[in-house]
Amino acid sequence: MADLEKGSKKLLNAWAFYDWANSVYTLTIASAVFPIFYEALFSEQDHYIDVFGLHLKNSALISFVTATAFLVVAIISPLLSGIADYVGNKKAFMKFFCYLGALSCMGLYWFNLEHIYVGLVFYFFGLIGYWGSLVFYNSYLPDIAFVEQQDKISAKGYSLGYVGSVILLIINLAMIMKPKLFGISGTDGEAAMKAMRYSFVMVGVWWVLFSQYSYYFLPKGNKNSDRKVTHHVVYNGFKELKKVWLLLNVNIPLKRYLGSFFVSSMAVQTLMLVATYFGAQEINWSSKEEGTVGLIICILLIQLVAVLGAVLTSRASAKFGNIPTLISINCFWVLLCAGAYFITKPLEFYIMAGFVGLVMGGIQSLSRSTYSKLLPKTDDTASFFSFYDVAEKIGIVIGMLVYGIIDQITGSPRLAIVFLGLFFVLGVILLNRVPKKGVLNP
Repeated sequence: MADLEKGSKKLLNAWAFYDWANSVYTLTIASAVFPIFYEALFSEQDHYIDVFGLHLKNSALISFVTATAFLVVAIISPLLSGIADYVGNKKAFMKFFCYLGALSCMGLYWFNLEHIYVGLVFYFFGLIGYWGSLVFYNSYLPDIAFVEQQDKISAKGYSLGYVGSVILLIINLAMIMKPKLFGISGTDGEAAMKAMRYSFVMVGVWWVLFSQYSYYFLPKGNKNSDRKVTHHVVYNGFKELKKVWLLLNVNIPLKRYLGSFFVSSMAVQTLMLVATYFGAQEINWSSKEEGTVGLIICILLIQLVAVLGAVLTSRASAKFGNIPTLISINCFWVLLCAGAYFITKPLEFYIMAGFVGLVMGGIQSLSRSTYSKLLPKTDDTASFFSFYDVAEKIGIVIGMLVYGIIDQITGSPRLAIVFLGLFFVLGVILLNRVPKKGVLNP
């Protein structure tokens, strides 16, 4: 079909609907069901396994694999986005990573300790597929929406993603709690594990199926299919990052803010990725069934409260300013990390999940908008946000490595989370060095 006009309602809705398609990955695979499934596999092995010639704790192992995947994404994102923008085939790239991620999710059905390497490969490429597709999905926004439409349609995409992912997670939770009602045979434990495996397949199918609506209406790209890819084009993305790095030397407020964002985001993103593993290992659930249901409920609670947190943070920044609000949120994160060392009971974990959701949504939304306010007057905002994205991914790599190493050495994720709290302390120190005048005032 002919390309729809920029700004058309049908095109905007098609773009936003990809959030509905892919957000099931973050909730079911990254946050809820897979971490519980992964922990259950090790229930009779005291959380350790011999892999890659090492005797590793399971949560440390998954941290290292996750860190490696994010490192790959950080490296290939500028390279591939540069090629896609030049040649004009970003939809083809987006499809490739979407299908890679979806098929990898389906492959997790066969994840077991006897063939751990195969399972880890599926997990690894699931991460690559999800984050890789987001690079091209996000880059479509200025192509399909006018400036005055972008905030609204971006928020709509977030809302669709939240609703879609919660719907599928509730279905998965029902399957896990009552597998017999869904025709899943076996003992209670075996049937629950089968239900989790089926949920991985459902994520892949959901992702591929619903993404087709977006692909049908989204344009191919910038209509430059006759252009040839040269080595100059391949490295263009990295040249853009270098250009932003050099510009930071003359924009001190932005440079100082990026330093604080780097260390605080490092801790936030890591905590989000490991929260379920911590809850599965360190909370005294009365039974496996209570633990499974309780952890999924906590994830849903975090998702719900995060929306409220984003709204409250936006209001606080309007009244008190961006930097003071971010300083307060980082201080609260320090308290949460310290408190995590002492919690052992399910009720304590639920309360902690509520507080985490409150500041998780707030710090993410305010961090990005503060960065946007500090940007110099330029038409090349894509390069600055590419730099922001790469900084975030490298931060996750470091955060996951720090968590995994401490968890492996000490045998306890509690000390690792307390250590991550130090990154928030450093973030507060760096934020205090950012000038609070001008655009950051209420």
